This record gives sequence, structure tokens and C-alpha cells, in this order.
Amino acid sequence: MTWFRAGSNVAKLAVRRTVSQGRSYVTRTRVIDSQSRFVNSQSRFFHSTVLKPKAAPVPRPVPLSRLTDSFLDGTSSVYLEELQRAWEADPDSVDESWDNFFRNFVGQAATSPGISGQTIQESMRLLLLVRAYQVNGHFKAKLDPLSLEQRPVPGDLDLDNYGFTEADLDREFFLGVWRMAGFLSENRPIQTLRNILNRLEQAYCGSIGFEYMHIADREKCNWLRDRIETPTPMEYNKERRHVMLDRLIWSTQFESFLATKWTTAKRFGLEGCETLIPGMKEMFDRSADLGVENIVIGMSHRGRLNVLGNVVRKPLRQIFSEFSGGIKPIDEVGLYTGTGDVKYHLGTSYDRPTRGGKRIHLSLVANPSHLEAVDPVVVGKTRAKQYHSNDVDRTKNMAILIHGDGSFAGQGVVYETLHLSALPNYTTGGTIHIVVNNQVAFTTDPTAGRSSQYCTDVAKALDAPIFHVNGDDLEAVVHVCELAAEWRQTFHSDVVVDIVCYRRFGHNEIDEPSFTQPKMYKIIRNHPSSLDIYKKKVLESSEMSKEEVDQIQKKVMTILNEEFDASKEYVPQRRDWLSAYWLGFKSPEQLSRIRNTGVKPEILKNVGKAITTLPETFKPHKAVKRIYEQRAQMIESGEGIDWAVGEALAFATLLVEGNHVRLSGQDVERGTFSHRHSVLHDQESGEKYCPLGHVMINQNDEMFTVSNSSLSEFGVLGFEMGYSMENPNSLVIWEAQFGDFSNGAQVIFDQFLSSGESKWLRQTGLVVLLPHGYDGQGPEHSSARLERFLQMSDDNPYAIPEMEPTLRKQIQECNWQVVNVTTPANYFHVLRRQIHREFRKPLIVMAPKNLLRHKECKSNLSEFDDVKGHAGFDKQGTRFKRLIKDQNMHSDREEGIRRLVLCSGKVYYELDEQRKKENGSDVAICRVEQLCPFPYDLIQRELKRYPNAEVVWCQEEPMNMGAYSYIAPRLSTAMKSVNRGNADDIKYVGRPPSAATATGFISVHGKEQTGLVQKALQPEPIQFP
Repeated sequence: MTWFRAGSNVAKLAVRRTVSQGRSYVTRTRVIDSQSRFVNSQSRFFHSTVLKPKAAPVPRPVPLSRLTDSFLDGTSSVYLEELQRAWEADPDSVDESWDNFFRNFVGQAATSPGISGQTIQESMRLLLLVRAYQVNGHFKAKLDPLSLEQRPVPGDLDLDNYGFTEADLDREFFLGVWRMAGFLSENRPIQTLRNILNRLEQAYCGSIGFEYMHIADREKCNWLRDRIETPTPMEYNKERRHVMLDRLIWSTQFESFLATKWTTAKRFGLEGCETLIPGMKEMFDRSADLGVENIVIGMSHRGRLNVLGNVVRKPLRQIFSEFSGGIKPIDEVGLYTGTGDVKYHLGTSYDRPTRGGKRIHLSLVANPSHLEAVDPVVVGKTRAKQYHSNDVDRTKNMAILIHGDGSFAGQGVVYETLHLSALPNYTTGGTIHIVVNNQVAFTTDPTAGRSSQYCTDVAKALDAPIFHVNGDDLEAVVHVCELAAEWRQTFHSDVVVDIVCYRRFGHNEIDEPSFTQPKMYKIIRNHPSSLDIYKKKVLESSEMSKEEVDQIQKKVMTILNEEFDASKEYVPQRRDWLSAYWLGFKSPEQLSRIRNTGVKPEILKNVGKAITTLPETFKPHKAVKRIYEQRAQMIESGEGIDWAVGEALAFATLLVEGNHVRLSGQDVERGTFSHRHSVLHDQESGEKYCPLGHVMINQNDEMFTVSNSSLSEFGVLGFEMGYSMENPNSLVIWEAQFGDFSNGAQVIFDQFLSSGESKWLRQTGLVVLLPHGYDGQGPEHSSARLERFLQMSDDNPYAIPEMEPTLRKQIQECNWQVVNVTTPANYFHVLRRQIHREFRKPLIVMAPKNLLRHKECKSNLSEFDDVKGHAGFDKQGTRFKRLIKDQNMHSDREEGIRRLVLCSGKVYYELDEQRKKENGSDVAICRVEQLCPFPYDLIQRELKRYPNAEVVWCQEEPMNMGAYSYIAPRLSTAMKSVNRGNADDIKYVGRPPSAATATGFISVHGKEQTGLVQKALQPEPIQFP
């Protein structure tokens, strides 16, 4: 095969040159005609090629020395001749592939009847012709049901280029033994050239266009050839055709029923691609037969309602009720209904029986209108299903993504998601991609929407096979859908089905498409539906009578009408709306008690030892070895616990409690700032060791997962978002390399993380770590855009909620939590709090940078435990501190304090250092660790403690950034509630408004930072504004 791949392109060009120059053969002219002399009248194909009728001599054997410029270049033809001589002298002196070649085409040709005169050159040219169909046959395939574009036939498929004439059509040829499947397999009989061409046209130029020759793996290519290059075309029996027709009728009449009942409603129907539904059903049936038990589906709005009703089996009466506006469930005690979403964004999950008698669980993930944004979410959810069901081989849980042609080519997250497919900690064993190729994106033609030939070309980067299929040919659609399922279960890698179809109406049903595509829609108006086409086929074949077909259609219409009538009385129930809710977990309207997060001292000591101990034979980098020795000393002494150890203790204690922990992101194994070192590398062998993977004896390899990701924000955050949605007993964390880069995933933050629970009632406890802080590193390495996360928070700034600890639901009623933590112990507790509660909320952490090694940013082990009287234990126990009071041991009332400085994050340490220098004992500094939801009760406590203090908010960020805009109205509300003034009494200290997040000049940064710290502590009152 090596020679075949390396020399094929040169060979094809050279053969073309030879024939065009008339060397040994008659010059021929190529014309296009409606009839082909190569394929019989029953074969179906798009284009055919004929030659001018001329008497042509039968080709004679040509000496190898005369092959210069005809088959290979001059050097290669000499090389071929030398190889032949060497083989004749000693067959073992040449490569096995050449030995096969010469043995078959010299020895076999002499002994096989009917192939007298077949030369080595003819054999090579015939092999190249077969390969040309395998590589380029899809260009000639009849893919477009509208026949809008007559694509030029590649010259490679022209018989003239290979030196054959009409006189050769009935000659018999032997193709040889090449350890290849299909036409080149050894068990194929000797065939005439006409039969070979007939079958090539049928296999590669019919309603399916196969692209797979870009795949470098011979086994995979042979597997496909075995299924493509069959001796006879694929045929379905009567029973299968009956099932397919029934499913196509359901798909078609569902859309027409909706169009009749709700003529002006947007439904983004599937008209023009109705074959998707029977195709998906057959794909699922085949997948179930091959061992799949769960399928997670992601798709946009086009055809979603049809998929929900006919594939996922969402009750039709519920869908019809939603069209009538009945989406919101009935009032029920403790039932949170959220804001809801339009019907073609909603997800659901059901168990569905298959044709083979099995049951398969289908989950359709809710998604926004942002096309393809759901892709990584689906893949992440699938990976989580595989972990929690112990699907090590990744054969029981599968992802299916349905795309549009414009978005598959145009949205970058498609590429990001594809490139997760083979990464060890992100692979799901292959995703099946189905493209509903309308040949137009909203109003944009493909020529303006992509630079590639096909919208699916992006998948070639993965060596994924691509099956283009005419959407009007039901049986072809079903065939490739089944083939895709078989590929995925066999090779555990991605595969693409491109259904080339059309959109019978506009982008939505009330849109006028003829404004921009008049030619296309003139054809569409007169084009029969795929149901009409298939009915005609089955009636002509006499496999079904017209009465039988009519009976099926009548049955479907009767059921649709019955469901429509039932929808008028339909009342959504909790189980419908929360079909995948987590049993026992509380909605925002149900009170969840606050739990302590401290851990028994002996457990802390034990896990601390485990995460700081390395195998005796392991040889880490000397600097890393020193770090681990220091960590062991921290655990032993119980003092000086730094950020990395605090985090590792949180992970380890959750693991021993039986929880799954997953940390993902760019460079997270070492940590962007070289602080984590969770994966160590042996400096001699290169082997890796993860201490957190060995906290317990016989610990599951994936129970603790830490993984460097691809250089992607959108795709990877979406993946972790989906992963976190599957099971609540998992701490799933995504860390940005720098918080500044997280806005590359803004769609996930906006459309999923901040609003998903409100729109779709799907909880997630995903933790997002965003390194944030002003260290003089410039405008792209300073800010995680804290203000954006706070601006998206939905707590009311002018109403103080119930703050009594036993009645507080503040966090439950807020869409997420935003924290800026300043101690390792508090970080430990906020991570553990994510799991130790009866609900789940996203957690956004403004993670530190210079605090990772700050000499003052340390905690004692006693702040982590649950022992009464220890530093971290307060009235309720040991838990996360939403606000850390001034550390100067102030009493409950300090009338002598002249200023109360409220701040958040690392600026506290700079303020405290400056206060010590100035001996500013009359200034109190409190840290707001939890910014959202706002800790009204603790702020009120501090305002009462310092009744005469000037109230200051201090931040590093510019005034139009950071927390100020969020804090000011809430702080004002708290001040009013205790008669401490209003918004005018809040003094701001920080950088002035700015377009950029930070200066790029280190000297300017230093001056600004020093200035704001000194201003916050100045002896005279602060003037603001």
C-alpha cells in the first residue's frame, strides 16, 4: 500500500499526460451526454462520460522503459523496471506489496483464463481508476434532491485518462490481491471492465457520496469498502420498507398537522428533510442492537419538535399544549417554575423501545438559539454518563449531534468540540454527527457561507468518515444512518452523516425565502415530498397496495387528532417539567438546611499525609520534591497551609466521602502559576504520578481526574458544564489559564451557566476558577471581568431577603454565587460547600495569583476541622465565611473607629500591610468573600459594630469594572436598614473609569496601586464623588 498511496497522484497526472499526447493510444475528445455506454439502463447516476466513436486499437503490452511520463515520472518508471528485474531474480528482495503485485500480474495473468494480454501497465491504471472512484466518486454522486448545481465531473473519473477504449469494456480483468477490501479484495472474481464500471458507479455515484480515503488507517478503510463495494447494491426487504414508510408518514404528517393547526406559529419544521426521523430511528435501533443503552442528543431548533415527538417520544399532547401557551406547570408547593423558554429550545428524556425489542434511554439536551453551543455540553454529559455507569469501553453511552450546514462550517465551537474527541480525559468513544443540510443558512448561500467544497470538510481533520446522502432517498438515508452506528460501535470514533436536503419554507414558517433564493424556491414549490417519492416506489414495486398506505396515513392522522383533543385538557405535571431532576434535591423554593463543611482532624491528617507522600522509587524534579517536603511539614505541624494544600485537602476529603472530583482546563495539572503540581513527572523515566489519585486503596482511576485541556475556552467549559449536569455528587471544576481569557466562552456563561436553571430547570454545581488580580501584567493578565458575572446575577439590590440561618434561601433563590476568597481555609470550605448542600448552584471564583505564595495568605489546619473552639468554628460550626471581619479583635461596638473599609480579594493584604506601617488602628478592614448573593446580615453586623465609621468601598479595578457597581446599591440598602445613611455616604476608592482593564506600564501600575491603598487609609475624610 505504501507505493500506492505515495505514487498515486503523480501516476494519475502522468497517465493523463500520456493519453492527451497520443502516446501509444488514439487522442480522444470528452463530451457529456445523457446516456452512458458504461452503465446499463437500470443503474442510477448523475453524470456520464462518452467518447467519440472511433476505431481504437487493442492496447498492447508496453515495455517498462517506454513508460516515462506515462504512468509515473521518468525516475519512477526506471525504478519500477529495476524492481521487476530484482523480483525476477529474487522475489524476497522486494517489499511484500511489490511481490504481490508482480506475482499476480505476471504469474496470475499467464494462468488465468480470459485475461490474456493484461499488462502490468493496464493493471496499474485499472487500480488507479478504482481508487479514483473511491476518492472522488462523491463528486459525481446524485446528492442534491433539487439538482440545483451540476457539478463538474472530476477528470479522474474519465476512462480516457487511463488509456482504455470502448473495445476494452467487455475484456475481463483481474484486480489482484492487495490485502484490501472491496474491489481490490482477493475473493472477487475476474470481471469485465463494463461490470467493474457499473458497480463503481452504483457504489460511489448514486444517492450516497462516501468520503473516507483521507483516513490513513487501512483497517478502517477496508471495513468501509466491505460495506460500500458489495457485489450487489444493498436492498431492504418488505418488512423493513413497511417500517420505514410508517416512520416517514409519522414525520411528514406531524409537520403538516402543526402547519394546519397553528398556521402562523414558529415551529422551525422539518419539511424538506422528513427522512431524518426514520433515519434517526433506524440509527437508534441499530445502536441498541450493538449495545448502546443511553443516547444524549444535541440539536438546534430545525426539526426539534419532530425529533421530540417522534424520536424521543415526548407526549404529543404536551407538545400541542405548549403550542397553545400551556408551558408552565400548575401551582404546586415547593415547585420552582423559572422563567421558561420557547418550545423549540426545551429538552426532555424518555425510555424508548426499539425495533429489536430492546429499550434505550434518550436525552435531548435543552439549548439556546446560539447554534452549535450545545455541542460540547452534550459530549461532556455523555462522558459523565460513562463514568457514573462504569462504561469503561464507552459502548453503552453515546452522543449524537444534529447540525445545520451553515453552522457546522461556520461556528468555531464545532472544531473545538471535534478536537476533544480523541483526548484521553474528554473522549466519549465517538460522536455521530448528522448534518441537516438545507443548502442555505437563513438567507446565506453556501458560496458565501464557507470556503470549502462541503460544509462537513472540517471533520476531515479527525479522520472521520463522511457520508453525504440525498435526503429524498429514504433507503439511502437509513443505510448511512445504520452504517454510522456500526462505525461508532466498531471504531469508537466520530462519523458524519450529511443529509443533503432543502427547506420547504423559510428560516421559519412566516419568513419569505424567495426574497433571497428565488430560483431554489421556484423548484421547491413543484418538488414532491420524500413521502410522495417513497410511496411511489413501494407502490410500483407492488410490495404494498394503495389501500395499505392509506390505512397507515389514516391511523397516524387519527392519533394526531386524538392527542390534539387531549392537549386542551392537558395540565403539565412536575415530572414532565423536571423529567431529569435529581431525586431529593431542593428547588429554589424549597428550604435547604445549611451544613457544616469542617472535617475531623484525624481525617485531615490522614489524607494530608497521602497527598504529600510520593513513592520511594519516584524521582521528581528537585524543586517539586522540595515543595512536597514543605507540604508534608505543613500537614505535620498544622501551620502555614498554603493555597495549593488547602485545595488538595478539599479534593481529598471529598474523595474519601465518596464524591467524584474533576478538574480541567489549560495547564491545570501543574497550574498556570506553577503552584498546584497535582501531576508529577519522574525526571528519569518520564512516568507520571498523581498523589490525589492514591488517597484511598484501590481508588478508581477516574474518581479524581485532573487534566490539561486543549487550548479552548468555549469548547472545554461547555464540556465541563455538561459533565456537571449529570450527577450532583461530583465536584466539577474548570480553571481558566488567566481569568481574562474566559470571555472566549461567554456564550456558555450567558446562555447556560447563569440562566440554565431559570430557563430549563437544570441545576449544576460547576465551579469556575478565574485567576484575577492586578499585578502589573497588563490589560490581558489582570481582570477576569468580575463586573460581568455580578451584572448577570439576579438578586434584588433593593430588597433584603430572609437572612435568619434556619430560614435563609438566599443562595437557592440566586442564579449563581460569585466569590473572591482570600484564605486557603475559606477556599477549602467554599469548595466543600458545593457538595455539602441539598441543591446545586454554579460557583464563580475570582482565583488568586500572587496570594498563592503570599507570606500572609496562610491558614492553620485547625481552621479546616470541625472541633469546637478552633479558629474556624463559629456559632453554627465550621463553614465558609461569607465575610471576614477585621482581624484586630474588635468588640461588638467600636465607636472609636473612624473608617470602615470594605474590600474583596488580594487588595486586603496590601491595605493591611499599609495600615500596619501607618499604625492605623482607627481603621477597620473587612473582606467581603462572597460578593453574590450579597451578605446583607454580615454587612449590617459590621455597620452596627462601627457606628461612627466612614464607609468606604476599595477595589483595584477601574470604577466601571470590578464589584463597585454591584456593591453600591446593595450596600446602600444595608446602610438604610440600620440607619447608617444611603448611597451618597458610600465612598469609592479605586482606579478611575477606564476602557482597558489595566495599564500596560509597570511604573504606572505601581503608582496607581500605591495611590489607591494610601487613599483608602488617609487621615482626612475621603472626598467622593
